[in-house]
Amino acid sequence: MKFLLDTHTLLWIAEHNDRLSKNAAELFLNPKNEILLSVASIWEMTIKISIGKLELGMPLTTFVRRHVSGNGIKLLDIRPEHLFRIEELPLHHRDPFDRLLVAQCALDDLTIISIDSSFDRYDIERVW
Repeated sequence: MKFLLDTHTLLWIAEHNDRLSKNAAELFLNPKNEILLSVASIWEMTIKISIGKLELGMPLTTFVRRHVSGNGIKLLDIRPEHLFRIEELPLHHRDPFDRLLVAQCALDDLTIISIDSSFDRYDIERVW
């Protein structure tokens, strides 16, 4: 199966955070699964770092190299059709990054790995 990591899911995997569910960890570690991270998540982390809401303990480039590339996570580019799909989404969730993840899941047939139940209001699959 193909899964898209929510930003917090990647962060919790990287820091071995206890809030990561057992199921999420198993899905991530299963070599049969294709794990993706949206470029939007890197963009979100960049913004949070720059405004002091996120501290990684290392430069973002190092973090991505170590925890994304190093774990075989594939980056999902933002395509124009992803952006066009956002326009069609109901405003169940106002976070622009999460709305982009919803559009990517819908168009690319991905299941999101996220604790955020607000994704459930959209026509996509969420696991945790």
